[in-house]
Amino acid sequence: MMATKPRTTKNKQTWSHLKRNLSGLDRNALLGLIHDLYAASKGNQSFLHARFGSGDDVLEPYKVNISRWVCPDVMRAQDISTAKASRAIADYKKACGRSNGMAELSVFYCEACMRFLGLCGMDDEGYFDALVRMFEQALKAVGSLEPDRRPPFLERLELVRRGGHNYGYWVGDYMDELMAEYGFGEE
Repeated sequence: MMATKPRTTKNKQTWSHLKRNLSGLDRNALLGLIHDLYAASKGNQSFLHARFGSGDDVLEPYKVNISRWVCPDVMRAQDISTAKASRAIADYKKACGRSNGMAELSVFYCEACMRFLGLCGMDDEGYFDALVRMFEQALKAVGSLEPDRRPPFLERLELVRRGGHNYGYWVGDYMDELMAEYGFGEE
């Protein structure tokens, strides 16, 4: 006969429970809590600076993170993670998601990939797929901008597209198709 596992009751932590606790705090206690969260991690700092638009360049920590993961320092044996680089953009989107910032970060991601490929040739289909997917995200982000704000981003993406023809897996061809699909390519 098998012994039955005793039931344990866990209090699942939810936003509703936390919200109830927060609603009882006064202004000073809330500021203290936010200060503690700010001090707890660089990610929290980046989030708060982006949310409130404070600091010289709120995109810089996100760019550092993107560059670290798609253009690592191979001399220091840093590994590559397109997922972690993409997560930096998702984190910015959660913080504030301003259209111009989304365009800048997605274009920067593509440029960082091209920088890495220029320094270290590689044969990784997953990396190239991620680059093409982000290229498409960059086109979407640029397309969401007012027409007069698009040209600098499109010039940078054009350089990425041209560079894409230097690598395998039809990267440049896919980029050509995407530029045309989003109305930014040659007819």
